[in-house]
Amino acid sequence: MTATDRSIELITTAAQAAADKLAHDIIAYDVSDVLSITDAFLLASAPNDRQVKSIVDEIEERLLKDLGAKPVRREGDRDARWILLDYVDIVVHVQHSEERVFYALERLWKDCPELELPEDARATRGKGAEHAKLQAEEDDTAGFEELR
Repeated sequence: MTATDRSIELITTAAQAAADKLAHDIIAYDVSDVLSITDAFLLASAPNDRQVKSIVDEIEERLLKDLGAKPVRREGDRDARWILLDYVDIVVHVQHSEERVFYALERLWKDCPELELPEDARATRGKGAEHAKLQAEEDDTAGFEELR
């Protein structure tokens, strides 16, 4: 069994929406062979809570406007560290970068086939690590300046 055309359409639209809001490390998996409750997972992350919310809001708005899809469930809004949107056919996980590293969902689903995503979404791969490195360099520079 593979993800349905509808699931792929939802994933593609959600991935583009996430990319448009500068999400990091967007990836999608076809989980239809291992789960009976959904066809696909979309994973994305952001370096702060505000951006996590912004990405989720954009995905929700775009899927409703473009495809008439509403989530049956939305979880994690309070802390905005990991927000889940359940569309039955697909589940979207938008995580704070720290949660993304800690929970490592990719490790759980690595044996599932990856779904093709729009170029903008594929271009986000490695952005989380790149951002973390820049942040560490800024923190080091700030610490050095304080010592002076």
